[in-house]
Amino acid sequence: MSDPFQFPKSPSPSEKQPEDQPTNKAPHSSITLVYEAKVGEHIRNATITWNKSLINYSLTISIENILNENHYTCKIDLKTWQFWGKKGLKSFQVDNGRVDVYWDFRHAKFSSNPEPSSDYYVALVYEEEVVLLLGDLQKEAYKRTKKRPSMLEPNLLCKKENVYGKKIFCTKAMLHHGKIEHDIVIEMSSGLGDPELWISIDSFEVIHVMNLNWRFRGNEKVVLNNAIVEIFWDVHDWLFSNSTSHGTGHGLFIFKPSSEVHRNRDSDEIIGLRYDSPSEIWPLTSGFFHVIYAWKFE
Repeated sequence: MSDPFQFPKSPSPSEKQPEDQPTNKAPHSSITLVYEAKVGEHIRNATITWNKSLINYSLTISIENILNENHYTCKIDLKTWQFWGKKGLKSFQVDNGRVDVYWDFRHAKFSSNPEPSSDYYVALVYEEEVVLLLGDLQKEAYKRTKKRPSMLEPNLLCKKENVYGKKIFCTKAMLHHGKIEHDIVIEMSSGLGDPELWISIDSFEVIHVMNLNWRFRGNEKVVLNNAIVEIFWDVHDWLFSNSTSHGTGHGLFIFKPSSEVHRNRDSDEIIGLRYDSPSEIWPLTSGFFHVIYAWKFE
């Protein structure tokens, strides 16, 4: 199985523009989720990418090919003015079998994010099993596909997204077992003096980094609902980027729930990720983690 944790270099600002940035190009954002699911005889990585432009939403599904790097891919365009295209079915081959993709976005609710917030489903079916099911309309999905759930429940490995702003970045992240997402706010000071960084979870400040010119890379452990969350940051490009035409680059933030028992922080050593470059990460321990590329524009 290919390594799901090695991310490609994030898109440059010339490829992805924030919605509040004056530009003639359509603003574009994306969210990528990597699941581990049993498709056919193998456990494979299934990558789900939600994309949003000024006039369109789209969904790309990629299933890992065990034999080579040419993965199996299916794309669904959800043009906002084509109501009849919001419910459908597509099929593609995986090894010697077929994956059927059923979807229904007729009543889906969208926010500023490319991923729908509610009232939709996307079901991936292989033979007699629903191997991956997205959305909250699960009963409707099983009724339409007439297939049973997979004997092996899919496992969400990681989530990666691009967010944009000037000095405040808001998103949501799943930080403990379950499907509840927490509000994340990242803020960086501007103006005279040494820059500072704040990270809040559900309106509670959990990290405050002073002297950011010296601490532009770092990590902390925080306790959330009796669980430890490891938070990593790298804002080198925010502070020292030479780019002028497309803002000041992106900051990298990683939120990784930990399964370890809460101990004295002074005796703990942060482990779990190794930085080879600001855009490439490998976790040294298993488990879900959330990656945020925060694009900062002046």
